Amino acid sequence: MRVAFLIAPEGVEQIELTDPWKAVTDAGGEPVLVSTEPGEIQSFDHLDKADTFPVDQVVGDVSAESFDGLVLPGGVANPDELRLDERAVSFVRDFFEQGRPVAAICHAPWTLVEADVVTGRTLTSWPSLRTDIRNAGGSWVDEQVRICRSGPNTLITSRKPDDLKAFCEAFLAEFAKAAPTTT
Repeated sequence: MRVAFLIAPEGVEQIELTDPWKAVTDAGGEPVLVSTEPGEIQSFDHLDKADTFPVDQVVGDVSAESFDGLVLPGGVANPDELRLDERAVSFVRDFFEQGRPVAAICHAPWTLVEADVVTGRTLTSWPSLRTDIRNAGGSWVDEQVRICRSGPNTLITSRKPDDLKAFCEAFLAEFAKAAPTTT
């Protein structure tokens, strides 16, 4: 199972990257850090700088068909920066167009809103995104994890770091159903 983790150069909530990354690795999968720029990304522990992580691939050089699933970690700045990058938004949209599963936690659904893929879907997120999700045509629920199957797509969403265990279990189960579809 090959999983893309789409991260902006700065602003990802570290635990929302490292816990899902470890879950993929522990399941025998291959996590790949994809960003909008080469080099390293700067993670955060809420508002404080935390560790840096090396970028494996730049978003303009990869396609959704190379992966079995996509994980979108949160942090406030991370999805806000991603949604301003058309290549990142297009990369996210491609997963939906190709029917590949996507998992998003905390503030990450902002990128989904920008990709125009929430219409008709039910999802959860950090509570401050509920109006954005509703305005984009989605339904927001306050649940630990929400799995929304719509057509060929599966969207797994979660609210916050406290939900990471359930989030990882849910997306791993859904991604395993999609593997091995990589080319």
